Parts: sequence; structure tokens; C-alpha cells
Amino acid sequence: MPEICRFYGILIKMFFADHVPPHFHAEYQGNKVIIDIKTSEVIEGFMPNKQLKMIQAWCVLHEDELLLNFQTLNNNPATWEKIEPLH
Repeated sequence: MPEICRFYGILIKMFFADHVPPHFHAEYQGNKVIIDIKTSEVIEGFMPNKQLKMIQAWCVLHEDELLLNFQTLNNNPATWEKIEPLH
């Protein structure tokens, strides 16, 4: 599972050939959450509120890049890109 981004101790990953809807996985201090890219809503899991808000803000800022990576990892996994972290 490639690491797409890392910021403020939050790790963002995507699986190769993963199921729809387009989503990513985030981890922070043992907490794990799956986020829908198009809505930035939690699909599954738990994340502390402060970190969840940062993840959702980052998702909105990088929606196009996330969707492209999701598609790439499902079709041509050798060409995915890292995404700029939240500053």
C-alpha cells in the first residue's frame, strides 16, 4: 500500500486495485479511518476530531490529485504520485 502523503503525524495511504467508492486510508497514533475522496466523509473507522478535520481539509484541497491516484493505482500502479502535505 503506497504512502501518498504524511503530515502532522498523519499517514495517508491507498491500496492497489481497491474497491469503489474512491477513497484513501489515514492513520494517526493507532487510529485508522477510510475517507471518501468525493465527499471527504468517513466511510469506516475512527479518528480524533482535530486530526479528522485536518484530513478532510487536505482531502478537499487535493481531491483531483487523489482521484487521479485512485484511478492510477487501479489501472497502472507504477505511475502514482505523492501529494503535497498540509502546511
